[in-house]
Amino acid sequence: MPKVTIDENVCKGCGLCVHTCPKKVLILDPDRLNAKGYNPSIVKFADLCIGCGMCGMICPDSAITVER
Repeated sequence: MPKVTIDENVCKGCGLCVHTCPKKVLILDPDRLNAKGYNPSIVKFADLCIGCGMCGMICPDSAITVER
């Protein structure tokens, strides 16, 4: 099963990964702020991930790693 890792302290909550994911695996965490004051992306539905890597490719801050 693929594994998505997000460095929440690097994430600026832009949401590009959330909108790019074809399986809607990621969400912006509505309950937490990171050290920079942004709602970071989190993996909400890990079991749906197909490991396509689109989230990692679209992230402008390289905050996402996808392991297949």
